[in-house]
Amino acid sequence: MYVNIMVTKEEILEVLKGVSDPEIGMDVVNLGLVYDIKIDGNRVYIKMTMTAPTCPVTPWILTQAQKEVENLPGVEAADIELVWDPPWNPSMMSDEAKEQLNMF
Repeated sequence: MYVNIMVTKEEILEVLKGVSDPEIGMDVVNLGLVYDIKIDGNRVYIKMTMTAPTCPVTPWILTQAQKEVENLPGVEAADIELVWDPPWNPSMMSDEAKEQLNMF
């Protein structure tokens, strides 16, 4: 018997917290790099950015994010779109990230 499992935005954000920017040592969710998540059946569409257009670990971060989301039950495919608008800035970080990075 086939059971359709629907993933939630909260579950996606939780697994994306496992993807860190190795240069900063903070996850992409708390850094404020995840701009949008859309779920269409068993496909997930994510818009995210990087802290800078010249970030040398961009391909690695995007690949890790895709793998983490695709490992969730009920997700067949994840499409990660890299966007630059709006440009990222430190005010987009969570309070937790700002505290850990001594930005308060």
